[in-house]
Amino acid sequence: MLAIGDKVVYPMHGAGVIEAVEEHEVLGQRQEYYILTMPYGGMRVMIPMKNAESIGLREVIAEPDVSKVIEVLRTAPVQVNANWNRRFNVNLTKIKSGNIYEVAEVVRNLILQDKNKKLSTGERRLLDTARQILVSELVLVCNMDLESVELWIDNLFEKNILEK
Repeated sequence: MLAIGDKVVYPMHGAGVIEAVEEHEVLGQRQEYYILTMPYGGMRVMIPMKNAESIGLREVIAEPDVSKVIEVLRTAPVQVNANWNRRFNVNLTKIKSGNIYEVAEVVRNLILQDKNKKLSTGERRLLDTARQILVSELVLVCNMDLESVELWIDNLFEKNILEK
């Protein structure tokens, strides 16, 4: 069971910290909610405690696992599907999984795709979402601020692209 102060990831929204557990009435039903504060914009999110597991709420990765995320970001994609519609759906499924390694794959693949051929508006939004989710978790795991993590990722790709 999660507790106040735990750092968690809410798939499709990113990482946050459980600030409180509160009881609220929504649509005539009283239940307990985790109240999360997200690093991006300080947004507060209410998640019904009874639904936490089914929606994929999980604790952030451990600090040693950050090296695995970096490895994913540095590794060349296995195969990038040329059909943007199929690629979009595959990437969306990976983001919805809540798995940081799959989200990192989406970030990597779309950044590299954008370098070769500009992304469509839909894929650009998908990249922004995936990047925000990835950055928000790394902020909490590494105890860094948003700007530092974003710069770190940008530098990683600049260095990676120049080496290839």
